[in-house]
Parts: sequence; structure tokens; C-alpha cells
Amino acid sequence: MRILLTSAITLAVALAGCDRPKSPDAVAHDVAAAEQKASNELSKSEKDASKDVGSAADQVGDKLTDLNNVAAKDAEKIAAAKADGDRKVALAQCNAYAGDAQKKCKDQADADYAAAKANAKADAVAAKQ
Repeated sequence: MRILLTSAITLAVALAGCDRPKSPDAVAHDVAAAEQKASNELSKSEKDASKDVGSAADQVGDKLTDLNNVAAKDAEKIAAAKADGDRKVALAQCNAYAGDAQKKCKDQADADYAAAKANAKADAVAAKQ
């Protein structure tokens, strides 16, 4: 019985520590890393979009609609990459909080991400019409 009680207490303590705040230095490091990664991913998306539009312009010729569709799709990819980067940075910042505040912060980051993705999709659909 004593082993079972000790195991239960150990498990409870371990689970309670899962959403503890990180130190300010650790949060700053995580945020900086997330910002750098987000910047790199956004740059890559922009570079890929530039190639796509250039390639489409060469192939399409007089078909302006096709070129607009490629540009709209690329704009959506760039917006999605930005939203993803913003989410990663926000989640890294949430590690500064503990407990319910951390959960609310992460939920808000996820909601902002979903809204940004939906806006990017809506903008792309509108641009294609």
C-alpha cells in the first residue's frame, strides 16, 4: 500500500510540474529561436512564391487569370507561413506563464492561428474570382 501511495504522489507531482513557467532566460531563448525559425520559413515561402509566379508568367503568356491564381495561392502560402511563425512565437511566450494562464495563452495562440489561416484562405478565394 505504501508503494502505491508513494507512486501516486510521485505521479501527481510530476504531472503538476508539466505546465510550470520557464525561467525568463529560457523563455527569451525559446522566443528568439521561434522568431528566427519563423523568419527563415517566411523567407523560404516568399522565395518559393517568387519562383512560382515567375515560372507561371513564363508559361502562361496571355492567360492573366492563371497568373492571378498562382499569385493568390502563393499569397495564401506566405500568409500561412507567417501565421505558423506567429503561432510558434506566441506559444514560446506562453511558457512564461503557469497553470491556467498558460493554457489560456496557448488557446489564444491557437485561435489567432486558426483565424489567420481562415483569413488567408478567404483572401485567396477572393483573389481567384
